Amino acid sequence: MRTTKTFIFAAVSLAALSACGGSGGSSAGSRDFVRAVGSSTVYPFATAVAEGYAKAAGVKSPVIESTGTGAGMKLFCAGVGAQHPDIEDASRRMKKSEYEECQKNGVKEIVEIQVGIDGIAFAESKSGPGFQLTPTDIYKALAANPFGKPNTAKTWKDVNPSLPAEPILVYGPPSTSGTRDALKELILEAGCKTDAATKALKDSDKNKYEAVCHDIREDGPYVDAGENDNLIVQKISQNPKAVGIFGYSFLEENPDSLKGIPMSGVTPTYATISDYSYPGARPLYIYVKKQHLAPIKSLQGYVAEWVKSWGPDGLAQKKGMVISPDDVRKKSADIVANMTPLDPAELK
Repeated sequence: MRTTKTFIFAAVSLAALSACGGSGGSSAGSRDFVRAVGSSTVYPFATAVAEGYAKAAGVKSPVIESTGTGAGMKLFCAGVGAQHPDIEDASRRMKKSEYEECQKNGVKEIVEIQVGIDGIAFAESKSGPGFQLTPTDIYKALAANPFGKPNTAKTWKDVNPSLPAEPILVYGPPSTSGTRDALKELILEAGCKTDAATKALKDSDKNKYEAVCHDIREDGPYVDAGENDNLIVQKISQNPKAVGIFGYSFLEENPDSLKGIPMSGVTPTYATISDYSYPGARPLYIYVKKQHLAPIKSLQGYVAEWVKSWGPDGLAQKKGMVISPDDVRKKSADIVANMTPLDPAELK
């Protein structure tokens, strides 16, 4: 009975994917362009690769949507067919729960490709006070309940006596963003774990530990600036007392108006992100729906264009992406060549 149901589902999916039709339409056979959703950090790179591919191959340019990694995962995992995206751009790795949601909705084979490296950059205006921060400072400033107690800090000096007596004002990514997830996991949690009693919660009460370490305050000092990183750049450029959080490439593109804030003494630069010495360094991914490779004719070509673009002299680096080490690029190129599905055992 189970085999019969599987066969019927596969047949229905195949029919939906193979349907032919005119322009527009909701069947995969009628869509003659690639659609990608996801990370605002990956967005400028994905767009550049799309434009380069369309020009070289003489096809319609892939449509890239900046939805945020989390929101993009929901769209990507919602199902198979032309009404669903072919690619998810992600500034963090897919979660096990997201993979399971994909499986539940018939998205059975997912190809994970690391396309480069980025850093969660903390930045201020060129005329800013010259912040020197640590993960502990960020945690005490932005956590809803640092070390389990309500956050009452109003100024940076309340957080750390060596910091300026300026009001805490941080423009950062929304809850749907992979940059927000990486902020929690790479920076806030690092600060949170400096307290032994809080760190011990990870084993005794995991839910409480995650709430204490990851929840961000909602009383004003942290401003959700949406999925538009350029808006954060504008906000802190105009306000020398504000701090911004976004992908490193946005810092690199605005050297005349912004400067990176050192984190534990390490300034966000191409070199410090490349070797992961900067605390906010993180890999960037694209996820490809293997079931869409046949019906979406230009999908394979667009993904192959990424391989041409992520090298030392490639388009992605020119746009500000930190390139992955040689061994990572080779592994990713092999995955693209064979379209090897992700092993879900590796996910958390």
